[in-house]
Amino acid sequence: MADLPETLTLSLDSGGDVVIKLRGDLAPNHVARIAELANDGFYDGVVFHRVIAGFMAQGGDPTGTGMHGSDKPNLAQEFSKEPHVRGVASMARAQSPNSANSQFFICLDDARFLDNQYTVWGEVTSGMEHVDALPKGEPPRTPGKIVKASAV
Repeated sequence: MADLPETLTLSLDSGGDVVIKLRGDLAPNHVARIAELANDGFYDGVVFHRVIAGFMAQGGDPTGTGMHGSDKPNLAQEFSKEPHVRGVASMARAQSPNSANSQFFICLDDARFLDNQYTVWGEVTSGMEHVDALPKGEPPRTPGKIVKASAV
């Protein structure tokens, strides 16, 4: 696989940039997809449609409903032993383990019950306070959004 980007930056309307170290060593296909979508502008303007205090913030659906993804094919799971702890970025999916597409979540707290069931593709290295500041709800009354996403 071509050289994968090392970081994803999400500029959020909740106050600043969230920098995520991309874990191509764990999930190369998922990292490639996230980076491709980010650099194509897919995530720009997309909201966090499900934010549960003490659990996670989920986004990546262009419709903001949690029911859709990109027009690209779904990805096969790339589960790893990496734990779902605060700051971990992982792929959302439907019931099938091989249904991840564009939606992702960032753990607001440890969620080890998700281990080995969702594909971990990154970890927040700075700006976690901006994720914490996202409006809560399923969906939030006024959802927080990604102003700009870019992978390098």
